[in-house]
Amino acid sequence: MYRTFLCGKIRDVRITGTNLEYEGSITIDEDYLDRVGMLPGEQVDVLNVENGTRLTTYIIKGERGSGIMELNGPAARQGTVGDRIMVLTYVMLAPGEIAAHKPVIISVGKEQKGD
Repeated sequence: MYRTFLCGKIRDVRITGTNLEYEGSITIDEDYLDRVGMLPGEQVDVLNVENGTRLTTYIIKGERGSGIMELNGPAARQGTVGDRIMVLTYVMLAPGEIAAHKPVIISVGKEQKGD
């Protein structure tokens, strides 16, 4: 039996833009993706600390070093520029993999452009 665990988390990051006229997703700075091990197209949960919303979408790779964290399409209605969010991915693990598993968590905080 496989069980689902946290794989990676980007925390202490703020929404830098919204784009309603898009199919839907979240655009994330490629530097953040590399640091946490997330991939374009990967399913993520986005948790908005300011309003309590939680949504599931997929990643679009943003310009490296830009600090971009943009909600697109219907997701754009779930937050506003400046809202603090967290972005989470998960992994399915077999019982023998669980003990060795360690999620990767990064805190962006003051390094994000525009702060």
